[in-house]
Amino acid sequence: MSSTTLNRPADKEYASFYAGYVALVPEGDLFVLLEEQAAGTQKLLRPLGEPKSQHRYAPDKWSIREVIGHLADSERVFTYRALRFARADATPLPGYDEKLWAQTTNAHARTMASLLDDLQVLRMATLSLFRGFAEADWERSGMANNNPVTVRALAYIVAGHERHHVKIVKERYLQP
Repeated sequence: MSSTTLNRPADKEYASFYAGYVALVPEGDLFVLLEEQAAGTQKLLRPLGEPKSQHRYAPDKWSIREVIGHLADSERVFTYRALRFARADATPLPGYDEKLWAQTTNAHARTMASLLDDLQVLRMATLSLFRGFAEADWERSGMANNNPVTVRALAYIVAGHERHHVKIVKERYLQP
C-alpha cells in the first residue's frame, strides 16, 4: 500500500480520550512521520546519559527512563491491537494499566542505551507491520478497552502518543 493513501481517522474511529494524540499528528505521510519521529526521539534522548535519564521533574512522576519504557510498552499494545483488528479478529481486547506497567518495567535496571535501542527496534517493527497492511486492513476495527477503534486510528495514536510524551520531556525534564 502506498503510504500517501492513509487518511487521518475520523473522530468516530477512536475513543475521545485519544483525540489529543490524533490531533498532535501533522498532515502528511504518516510513515515518513513515524520514521522521522523515531530519529528525532533518539537524537533528543541519546545524549542525556545515565544520571539525567533517572531524573523526575516531581517525586510522583516517571523518570525519563520510565517514560521511554512507557512509550515502548504502549506502542506494543497499540500495534498488537492493530494487528489483531487488521486480521479481522473481532475478539474484544482489554485495556492495560500504564501506571502499573511503568512501576514494573525495570527501567532503572537497564541502561539508557538499551532502552533506546529497544524503542528504535520496536519502531522499525511497527513500520514493517504497518507497511504490510492492505488498504482494506486500515478500515477494519475492533473493541479495545471497551471502545471501538480502527486500525488507521491506532497508527495515528502511535504517532500522537509519542509526540505527546516527547513534548512533556522537552518541557518538564529538559528545561534548564
